[in-house]
Amino acid sequence: MRLRNKPWAAGLIAAHPSMILVNPENIAGNWQARFAKEQPLYIEVGSGKGQFITQMAQKYPDRNFIAVEIQESAIAVILQKQVELKLPNLQLLLGNGAALTTFFAENEVAGVYLNFSDPWPKKRHEKRRLTYKSFLAEYQQIMQPTGYLRFKTDNQGLFEYSLMSLNAYGMVFDDISLDLHNSELAKDNILTEYEEKFSKRGQVIYRLEAHYK
Repeated sequence: MRLRNKPWAAGLIAAHPSMILVNPENIAGNWQARFAKEQPLYIEVGSGKGQFITQMAQKYPDRNFIAVEIQESAIAVILQKQVELKLPNLQLLLGNGAALTTFFAENEVAGVYLNFSDPWPKKRHEKRRLTYKSFLAEYQQIMQPTGYLRFKTDNQGLFEYSLMSLNAYGMVFDDISLDLHNSELAKDNILTEYEEKFSKRGQVIYRLEAHYK
């Protein structure tokens, strides 16, 4: 869902180059230099307003995180939070999630999070789904051999599609939850803004984790 335009976004982004990069060149393989210390690197593709990624950075100070978001207004909201929090293990990237191999080097990333991605329900838009095979290939190229892909959604159709897509790609499932909030995984689960809203309505949340062979 596209956020309403925020006129102040561009100015805020320009004022904090140490916290956010905009379609950077020559950053692939050099992300660790932007953090306080070198640690395993995890990215969230499509970070929205940043509730998940900022809380992950706070909960896991021994990991480095990057919020990848294509909407300027959305990433500016995350930047507002980071300006206040100043988390040493969080960086922001304003860029297209379909160009991850431009921004990250081979084996640079330890894990990829996909949270409540746009379902793109029409068949003609299948290639835009973040679990389509071309995206899976992007994740595989930048991910370490021991890395994982973790996906959450409230959309049953997208979840079923993702299961089939990952399976067809040859990925191995580590866990699958058809009702995340009523499972053992709930205790360590960090909610996104959408997840919090949907769960309050009683909607089931789906989750999977998988890795490449």
